[in-house]
Amino acid sequence: MLAQSSNLIGLNVYTNNGMSVGKVTDLILDFDRMSIYGLYIENTNPELVEDGVAISVPFRIVKSIGEIIILRVFPNFVRVSREEA
Repeated sequence: MLAQSSNLIGLNVYTNNGMSVGKVTDLILDFDRMSIYGLYIENTNPELVEDGVAISVPFRIVKSIGEIIILRVFPNFVRVSREEA
């Protein structure tokens, strides 16, 4: 699986409702289990993710992979956690 995982980079990611989340720019790997832990997505859709910040999506919520990636679930809106200094 890990040998073919680089094919995921560059694929567009969509919610199960057809809204674009963004494009996979990197993968988060679990080398102990030799599996993909998550998809790293930069320049996300600001309608879904506050300020369009980069997010990590757990691989377990991927519904299907083909020419695009469709997620099983995705929140209506992801807010950025801001730590106060």
